[in-house]
Amino acid sequence: MRKEDFIQKLGQTNQFPYLIDVERAEGIYIYDKSGKAYMDMISGVAVNNVGHGHPKIISAIKNQADKHLHVMVYGEFIQDAPLAFARKLTSLLPEQLNCVYAVNSGTEAIEASLKLVKRVTGRTELVSFRGSYHGSTHGSMSVSGNELKKQAFRPLLSDVRFLQHNSIEDLTQITTKTAGVLIETVQGDAGVRIPSKEFLVALRQRCDEVGALLIFDEIQCGMGRTGSVFAFEKFNVVPDILVLGKALGGGLPIGAVVSSHKNLWEFTYNPMLGHITTFGGHPLVCASANAFLEVLTTEIDFNEVERLGALLANIIGQSEEIKEIRRAGMLFAFDMESFERVEKVVNACLEKGLISFWFLSHPYSFRLSPPLNSTEEEIIKAGTIILEAINETA
Repeated sequence: MRKEDFIQKLGQTNQFPYLIDVERAEGIYIYDKSGKAYMDMISGVAVNNVGHGHPKIISAIKNQADKHLHVMVYGEFIQDAPLAFARKLTSLLPEQLNCVYAVNSGTEAIEASLKLVKRVTGRTELVSFRGSYHGSTHGSMSVSGNELKKQAFRPLLSDVRFLQHNSIEDLTQITTKTAGVLIETVQGDAGVRIPSKEFLVALRQRCDEVGALLIFDEIQCGMGRTGSVFAFEKFNVVPDILVLGKALGGGLPIGAVVSSHKNLWEFTYNPMLGHITTFGGHPLVCASANAFLEVLTTEIDFNEVERLGALLANIIGQSEEIKEIRRAGMLFAFDMESFERVEKVVNACLEKGLISFWFLSHPYSFRLSPPLNSTEEEIIKAGTIILEAINETA
């Protein structure tokens, strides 16, 4: 009955959901109502970057809940939690990224960033990259590269141009007509595609040459996932606008547009209320986000993230069925011969009590994004289970 109600009463995203009946979650484990434990090796798709139920995050949520929840739409009242969150986040960033607009999700932050580049530059053209994924609202879908997912919902935004990812030659198509260029610092849904440093440096230079604003989407690849607090730190390239989401909320829903105060001030006039949100910057979520940032910057050893990421890749890579491994920190794509092989492996892992997943735009790979504070013992156990699943389904 519960599964039937779940299917009938809640709108679905696909015809074959996992249907784990969740009772509780702790650390790297999710427990169903029968008591079965599942290793969460995708962190709720790159959300629970410090695992489930971290005590400092839970304590911050409880403390804020005792004070107040929503009191006013975003931007009108001074509230401790959003202010502390903004101070903490900007303290971790280069000085030009000194102002935060908090919203409810990553895709809403993308929408706001698209409006912001048009408002600041007075231009209309948006540039994105093939293979990109930025969300599923009309605007964010318009600048995402998966044509199969978009075709049923056209017409979408006009004046959007797509370039080849990691192609320096294509950057000449960014011109004085371009308002903004949007790119995932590391492409996630395309199967963990890591650009060269030379490409991102050239992209930054081209945007500067023509006066276009550069937006880095770190909704998935940020917040420690790729081995540093922000993925762009690995490339020494700073965007004009940084978009965050997913893990930033510590398990609660949040998105953030980070830019200069000068840029974000453009939303306040001509017209006033140029971007508004009722629940953005919610005090409960901001308290959780602030606690998450504290945990991320004081408890996570990024050298250990890199070491254990390499260990997990080496264990799974022992299988001859793995055609290629792409990894950035603890964000993985493992290529196999076909989607059918990937599906069998993912389902076998689930039976064995391990949650893996696939990519929307690259079904020949299975994905992993374990909690960053996983132990060596947990990583070895996970790698062993996945290797067994590959071998047993061959």
